[in-house]
Amino acid sequence: MLTLNFSRIKNSSAPLTHIDRDVEVRPEFLKRSEKLLFEASNIHVTGDLFFDEPYVTGNFKVVADLVVPSSRSLKPVKFHEEFSFTENYSQEKPTKEELEENTDPIVKISNDQIDLQTAIEDNVLLNIPTTILTPEEKKKDIYPEGKGWEVISEKTFDEGKKNQINPAFAKLKVLLNNDQKNEGK
Repeated sequence: MLTLNFSRIKNSSAPLTHIDRDVEVRPEFLKRSEKLLFEASNIHVTGDLFFDEPYVTGNFKVVADLVVPSSRSLKPVKFHEEFSFTENYSQEKPTKEELEENTDPIVKISNDQIDLQTAIEDNVLLNIPTTILTPEEKKKDIYPEGKGWEVISEKTFDEGKKNQINPAFAKLKVLLNNDQKNEGK
């Protein structure tokens, strides 16, 4: 588990504390994220932490190789992820005002330990795109289907909507046709 000592960073004579490490995900993380993530490997984090009263602030870059479910078929898809994130760590519970004023999350630490492991794991999940497709699904524009149902593209839906007759207007048209027939008699 990747943890850092808040006091050591706060009291360091160096302006920055640099990290450059490989990260192994915990089994409980994989269990917690089983519907969002099948595998996570080659996770590497680099970053710098510094003390800026009253916080230790960390700026991190993470790269990871993932296997995630396709958003259409749930088939496994290999995905290389690269992202950056910033967090502030505090020994005190942040006030509502501090949370509103600060654009970066403020995380209250316990026992003088910054839990960077959880931050990395959570951000791996947060940075998975909402739409991710297998190469075949991208190339052939394949959608799932079953007995009596099918998923269609937005384009196909819009085209069908254009050609669809509004039921209210269809009834009016029948009434209008009947009136015209009655007038012709």
